[in-house]
Amino acid sequence: MEPRLSLVTLGVADLAVSRAFYGKLGFEESSAGNDSVAFFQAGGVVLALFGAQSLADDAGVTLAPPGFRGITLAHNVRSKDQVALVLEEAEQAGARMVKPAQDVFWGGHSGYFADPDGHLWEVAWNPFFPMDEAGQITLP
Repeated sequence: MEPRLSLVTLGVADLAVSRAFYGKLGFEESSAGNDSVAFFQAGGVVLALFGAQSLADDAGVTLAPPGFRGITLAHNVRSKDQVALVLEEAEQAGARMVKPAQDVFWGGHSGYFADPDGHLWEVAWNPFFPMDEAGQITLP
């Protein structure tokens, strides 16, 4: 297997609500979607939105109750001050604030919000992970 992450699919309760939410955050929807799925370019990865029950059916698993799913998505920013600004932008778009921007034990600054379906997003400034002009992280 070539080590790469190509696409992240989030199971959502209401595709229209989630499409609008991610649009308000600046994600541009691709024409590749349809009434059942939406695709957004997210740097070098694609973010997909698909009905939660349909996604569970496709994977052959039972849809789990709401709660922490054991995964977070992250949006890194270029400066410490940008963390609070992005969290505020997410809240204005309809996100639920989970953890305000704060200094963290590993030496960075971060906070969390939840999208309309409870998917957790970390907004982080990490001084140890430099970003290129396109916003891609370069690991040391």
